Amino acid sequence: MSTTSRSGGPRSGRTAPGEPSPTLIRAITRLTRPLVRLLIARGVTLPYLTNLLKTVYVSVADESFGQDRDAATVSRLSVITGLQRKDIKRIQGEPPPDQAPPPSVSLGARLIGIWTGDARFRARKGGPAPLPRASDDPKKPSFDDLVRTVSSDVRPRVILDEWQRLGIVAVDQDGLIRLNSDAFVPQEGFDEKAYYLGRNVADHIATSVHNLLGDGAPLFERAVYYDRLTPESLAVLRKRARELGMTALLALNKDALKRADLDSGKPDAHQRMALGLYYYEGPDEGATQDSR
Repeated sequence: MSTTSRSGGPRSGRTAPGEPSPTLIRAITRLTRPLVRLLIARGVTLPYLTNLLKTVYVSVADESFGQDRDAATVSRLSVITGLQRKDIKRIQGEPPPDQAPPPSVSLGARLIGIWTGDARFRARKGGPAPLPRASDDPKKPSFDDLVRTVSSDVRPRVILDEWQRLGIVAVDQDGLIRLNSDAFVPQEGFDEKAYYLGRNVADHIATSVHNLLGDGAPLFERAVYYDRLTPESLAVLRKRARELGMTALLALNKDALKRADLDSGKPDAHQRMALGLYYYEGPDEGATQDSR
């Protein structure tokens, strides 16, 4: 058994000037393998990815040098990134990529957060309560009431139809709308899943990079992993991980929702937080790659 701890500070893994750490290169190779598998499956070729990485390199380098001084010059960016000046000028002249989430994501995430965190929409046992579509009784909140807490411009029926399509909710035989326990990740809808891939994995990598570079106090990053397990053991651990994971997410969501309401309108309320959990099982292909 092992758990991750704070990654080494800026002094660890140093090599000769200009040479990247072999350990870092192995880590990058390992973490990009599942990403490349997705890219190949979706028809994203290496030339396309290369052009995309050029844009990211220029953006990150410019942002890093723009923190304490004026924006870096084209020549300076060329030295930092290894790109030719003409490529940098072309990239700087292009409009920035659209990073806005799909409409269903931004609204849906807020609604699910309220449904699982606000006492008005929670059951006595603490989970999200099954909701009627509409209700004339103010003491019995409905799905329509839930949607109106976030937006009065979107019809609740539109949200309900889309959530049913995505597998986020189901309507039972009594006509009550029940939230899927896996609603944090839609069962259908590639665009929604792709958005969360970028957001969640980027946050995780950002945490690791923060700890590796020693940028202030280390951020929480832990994992539990075992090998040499049977399928029977995996079934038990998979179920337990789901139970404990959802308990932790729902509890923190409840607290975060209260804090967000308290912070609403404050001039310094411009930060965000994220807690992510994942569960993996299968052959450890990365270990095979590392041993080569």
